[in-house]
Amino acid sequence: MNKQHDIMVIGAGIVGISIAKALQQTGRTVTLIDRKGLALEASKSNAGAFAFADIVPLATPGIMRHAPKWLLDPLGPLSIPPTYVLPILPWMMRFWRASWPDRYAASLASQAQLMTLSHDALERQITLVNGEHLMQREGQLQLYEGLKEFNASLALWKIRGDHGIEFELLHSAAAIAEIQPGLDARFTHAGYTPKWINTCDPEQWAHHIADHFMASGGALKRVNIEAICERSDHVSLTTENGEIRAKQVVVASGAWSHRLAKTLGDQIPLETERGYNTTLPAGAFDLKTHLTFGAHGFVVTKIAGGIRVGGAVELGGLNLAPNYARAQMLLDKAAQFLPTLNTQNGEQWMGFRPSMPDSLPVIGPASKAPNVFYAFGHGHLGLTQAAGTAELVAALANGTEPSMPLNAFSADRF
Repeated sequence: MNKQHDIMVIGAGIVGISIAKALQQTGRTVTLIDRKGLALEASKSNAGAFAFADIVPLATPGIMRHAPKWLLDPLGPLSIPPTYVLPILPWMMRFWRASWPDRYAASLASQAQLMTLSHDALERQITLVNGEHLMQREGQLQLYEGLKEFNASLALWKIRGDHGIEFELLHSAAAIAEIQPGLDARFTHAGYTPKWINTCDPEQWAHHIADHFMASGGALKRVNIEAICERSDHVSLTTENGEIRAKQVVVASGAWSHRLAKTLGDQIPLETERGYNTTLPAGAFDLKTHLTFGAHGFVVTKIAGGIRVGGAVELGGLNLAPNYARAQMLLDKAAQFLPTLNTQNGEQWMGFRPSMPDSLPVIGPASKAPNVFYAFGHGHLGLTQAAGTAELVAALANGTEPSMPLNAFSADRF
């Protein structure tokens, strides 16, 4: 008879690694599974930001007015390749419904609550794994080109303030330069969030937690899971080499998670935000804080001594070839906005970010398999919400009450 594992976590990105460590802390014997290895997808080369201030869902009221631009501008901040228009149409209809005022308000409230939990959980996680040396507590500047663009953002800043997010609004290029010199003069206004946190390197942070997990008795298996089935006394995982059994299973496979959920009978509308970036070597720019160019859909961050320029959203699924012209476009804009930026010798990257229509992840049990738990669909907030998600999943797996309601994150909410 096959060995029956205690609990297995499928997916060794930052969310899965964090869940494995949180479960281990509750006394569980945990095996982490991944088809490739540790942090080799979106967790490897993201922007490294813990974006707790980003509580507003992507599906905001009125956003569909911009839909024609998404189709006409293949290098815009949010784009849909023409060949993907029909496949993504069902997801876009749900996205449109999520932007209605009633759904938007509910999603905003749930997102804000998850952000609060995740902020506190991250601090607990940092202490647990002795990870402060991998943190950069240098704040964030959200930059605006002129008064009109700045005024249009004030409603969002009020929402952040209503949810306890600390910020300062800056009304001159001189005030901005006190925090970050070297910006083009077109940026006349900004919002500064002083408590914003980045990791020095998202890949290194994920490996640091995983090393702590392994040193405390955790196991890692490199295997591709093809299907999941809950039996009367165990959960069965189908692989090319046979069956693996466990008492409980967590699905945290990022952009591939809906394929496993489908084998359990759950049809989950998960799509893929394809994000692009370029990482420049040390000395490319003297960056003092995380920079967000919201109107252009990208950020500039410090990563492993260098500079990473990336972001934007391309809704293009898992199979289309990367369009690295998007990465180059972001780098070209960054060179305009930061005139002394050295753009030579950069390394381009594209990653898959799992995205739900309402910007909320799926956290909770499978609808027909109570010993299988889902933890995916965080979009571009996987790093941000990993520690909070981990605490919630650990509570569910151990049969204790989660620290916040999870109805808004259920697998069957659509």
